[in-house]
Amino acid sequence: MKKILMVALSFAAAFSASAQITYPDNANKDMIRHSMRSTRAGRTEIILPQVNGYNIYKVDLHTHSVFSDGSVLPEYRVKEAWADGLDAMAVTEHIEYRRQETKMLEYLEDYAKKGEEIANHNIITEPADKRGIRVDLNYAVELSQKAAEPYGLLIIPGTEITRQPQQIGHYNALFTTDNNTIYDPDPLQALRNAKAQGALVQHNHPGWTRKSLDMPEFEVQAYGEGLIDGIETMNGSEFYPKAIERAKELGLFVSANTDIHGTTAMDYEGVEGGRNMTFIFAKEKTLPAMREALEACRTLSYAFGNLAGDEQLLKDFFLASVKFEPIMKDYKDRQIFSITNTTSIPFAFRIGGGNVVWLDPFTTITAKTNTVRITVENMWYGVDKHPVVEIKF
Repeated sequence: MKKILMVALSFAAAFSASAQITYPDNANKDMIRHSMRSTRAGRTEIILPQVNGYNIYKVDLHTHSVFSDGSVLPEYRVKEAWADGLDAMAVTEHIEYRRQETKMLEYLEDYAKKGEEIANHNIITEPADKRGIRVDLNYAVELSQKAAEPYGLLIIPGTEITRQPQQIGHYNALFTTDNNTIYDPDPLQALRNAKAQGALVQHNHPGWTRKSLDMPEFEVQAYGEGLIDGIETMNGSEFYPKAIERAKELGLFVSANTDIHGTTAMDYEGVEGGRNMTFIFAKEKTLPAMREALEACRTLSYAFGNLAGDEQLLKDFFLASVKFEPIMKDYKDRQIFSITNTTSIPFAFRIGGGNVVWLDPFTTITAKTNTVRITVENMWYGVDKHPVVEIKF
């Protein structure tokens, strides 16, 4: 009986210490407040190593808000990105597809001047209005930049050139200076317009609604003109290992992005590692440094526990993340050693010809062998291609 009572008292003390129900308001004597201990009250920190003298920044290069076809305001998108652990975010509203405008126009109908026609024109499905695009396509970027200041989140200005997906595709222009000057009925000219103002162009979800990654005529021409600088190897839950090989062949940066339209709290609930991220290896968190890293192809894609990109960069990332320490020799003269993951990224690997071993974030396991040859199974540098690293003590 005495033991049961002690357990009950301990439980009650722990409950009262960790779950205060209410507390007095500090200004209003007639008000008390409910204690809110939300698990998402703060920022989720994602710990990554330095690699080859570079910091690794967590970036989403493909996002949407209500200013095209997303479900939330830019201010929410910024706060969400910060809470998810990102360092930078690109604002990439569709130029030609802005379906939320219809709702806005209906709501604001009485604000129109008498006799003035107000209408939403989705150029992706209809001929362009002769008056042209009648909205400021830079506005979402400006709202995001202002909202990001208190969080220290870097905003990369951009927009999405959106055309028929099977034969033309979608492309993000990044580091744009004026989104209002990019549109042209000819999609190749639109890409040229983006490049003319110094933008880098990313090929988005290259296999979306297609049967393969084979290039249609438009892509052959766009790539042939040097209009493409990077490619998404991962978009949402889609993963294109062949795109990694295209990136290597053509000298493109790789990326993994959410292409978020809803909320990451719902779309990525329960996903290990959280939202998709592009790891950018840069000297500092500035637009010039980020751009330089993309141009130099110092990026890795990360989504759903998988990393993809250049073989050597993957190896360097793994060796900077995981520490190997010898412990002792066993009775068969085999080396026993510890393997410690110092990062927020999980790793799945085989030692020699053994079975797959999972090394969770911030954990240590032990192994014993005299030949430490490791194949990292959740790293990809092509179709069924996984980097192999050798450890010597």
